[in-house]
Amino acid sequence: MKISKQKLTALKLTAMMAALVLAGCSTTKPPEQVAVDTPAQYKEAAALDGSWKVAQPADAADRGAWWSVFGDAELSKLITDATQSSPTLVMALARVKEARATAGLADADRAFQLGAAFGPTRQGTASATSTQWQAQLGASYEVDLFGRLSDSSRAARLDVEGQEAAYRSVLLALQADVAQQYFAIRSLDSELDVLQQTIKLRQENLRLVQHRYDAGDTSELDVAQAQTELSVTQAEQEGVSRSRAQRDHALAILLGKAPAQFTLATAPLQPVTVSVPPGLPSDLLERRPDIAQAQRQLAAASARIGVAKAGFFPSLVLTASGGFASDALHNLFQWSSRSWLLGPLVGSVLNLPLLDGGRNKANLAKADANYESVVANYRQQVLVGFQDVEDNLSAMRTLDNQIRFQEDAVKSAQLAARLADSRYRNGSTSYFEVIDAQRSSLSAQRAKSQSVGQRAVASVGLIRALGGGWGTPAAATPAAATPATASAATPAALALAR
Repeated sequence: MKISKQKLTALKLTAMMAALVLAGCSTTKPPEQVAVDTPAQYKEAAALDGSWKVAQPADAADRGAWWSVFGDAELSKLITDATQSSPTLVMALARVKEARATAGLADADRAFQLGAAFGPTRQGTASATSTQWQAQLGASYEVDLFGRLSDSSRAARLDVEGQEAAYRSVLLALQADVAQQYFAIRSLDSELDVLQQTIKLRQENLRLVQHRYDAGDTSELDVAQAQTELSVTQAEQEGVSRSRAQRDHALAILLGKAPAQFTLATAPLQPVTVSVPPGLPSDLLERRPDIAQAQRQLAAASARIGVAKAGFFPSLVLTASGGFASDALHNLFQWSSRSWLLGPLVGSVLNLPLLDGGRNKANLAKADANYESVVANYRQQVLVGFQDVEDNLSAMRTLDNQIRFQEDAVKSAQLAARLADSRYRNGSTSYFEVIDAQRSSLSAQRAKSQSVGQRAVASVGLIRALGGGWGTPAAATPAAATPATASAATPAALALAR
């Protein structure tokens, strides 16, 4: 039975309409950005002014050498070395390259395809067999009727941007980790300096007490007490040295080196006060790369819902092939052996999904569930970002007050220790008073050293929470220090440039 072209066209249109009705869904996608409930300002309002808005990715903005605000050339060198050799950063860059390759595959599906084929085919019946040689060029192109290919390509590109944001997040975390480990080590160096001075004092006291005991001016109890205090302080020194060695090893790993290949020279921490400039721009938090990554994941999930919805609708693939075919190889490329085919068999150019066992419905449900998950993750990342800023602002404010009180405590404890020692030398008091005063002085000095180190670590934590450096240079002391000019523009970072 022969079907006219008009009837054939009508059948195709009818089949398409039937598919659209059976699909019963719209190609409309959920939004790629969602509103989040954010406060008008930080709880630590005394430290910052200005209002804040919903975060929009701005993680590609240049951070600069934000660590230069600390005015420490050695710290700048360590961070530069880490960005050039950290295995963690290399792994993050490899994930970016993998995402770019995947995006290239998605773009390839949208492109015109051309291929060549050459070879024999063997066919036969019960009575005869034959061999046919073919040399063909084949071409194909899928028309993106309902946006399946474009949505798939967009989702892949957003995945690339998300991995680039993840790379920047790893880079920022690496730089901040190096800085925080560095300041923690310097804080332990300050503690060791206090302990070493205390040990010298304990040794001098032991000699004094021993001399007085030999002269019959005191009892053996004072000698035992002096020896105990010396041994206890020496034991504390070993404990701090152990902590220092472990942090030194951790810093070596951040630099991409074995612990045996690196040792940070000992140097007490110099108090550095980095003040956050008031009136920070409202887009500073938006520069957090982890929030940018979450937003790109959200947009990609929205695009993949479009891909899943397009599966309910027809797809149109245009194909053509041409070349030569012959039963004899020596006649293959003769003009009389030419052959061509425009499109596959009639009725199979337009693929209509009618019954698929629920596959498309399940794919859409999966995409919807993934979208809900990434929306929740995006909102959580924003909240975590605000928490990080609040935590470090609170830490800096309270540590500033704590250090001031501890400075007063150190001064008064040192005065009490000198007075007690003078009274003991004059025979006006027992050695127990000297011990108590010296213990208080040592405790106050160690506590101050720890707080100064925590203040430096919190400063780095705040910069990290805000997504890196800012445009207006922050104040730093000591002013005599020369700001470092090292840059984090490593080959790995430059490879991210498009």
